[in-house]
Amino acid sequence: MTEHTSTGFTRRGLLRAFAATTVVAAPTFSKAAGFLRGAGDIRRIKMYSGRTGEKVDMIYWVEGEYIREAVDQVTYFMRDWRNGQTKNVDTRTIDIMAAVHNMLETDEPYMMLSGYRSPETNAMLRSRSSGVAKNSLHMQAQAADLRLQSRSITQMASAAQSCQAGGVGTYRGSNFVHMDCGGVRAWNG
Repeated sequence: MTEHTSTGFTRRGLLRAFAATTVVAAPTFSKAAGFLRGAGDIRRIKMYSGRTGEKVDMIYWVEGEYIREAVDQVTYFMRDWRNGQTKNVDTRTIDIMAAVHNMLETDEPYMMLSGYRSPETNAMLRSRSSGVAKNSLHMQAQAADLRLQSRSITQMASAAQSCQAGGVGTYRGSNFVHMDCGGVRAWNG
């Protein structure tokens, strides 16, 4: 029988998250493969939303296992803020964002401009801008538009492209980088 706390977390999940947050040494990279060398044996994501004022700073993966409760919180954080709709965020996208963040060697959280977008929101944005794809991976919860004050979009895009794990779009006029877990490609918006 699974024991739940008042927050809805399982006891096991809380213990794993607590154990992960007490690790003092830097994560090792020996077990990580490919682009995740930048993510380590412990993967953490740090973001805030200027739209909702919410922040997320959590370890979501430890030694080969995703912490379901943490991934669920990231999914909620990355919801369509215009209508509150959510869709389970593809963990590959979270992994890319975490790896890029580690490669950039910054403690500053990402500013998330856009995560999941409902089809209605995507259609509305598409009607206002030619830079919004009709079949955007945002609608599949496989993309995020991110900004860091301490790093240029060129630095962010270079790190993301070095992952060779998905799409990377640079939007200089709006000062953000799009990262997704779709096919490997790059573009300037």
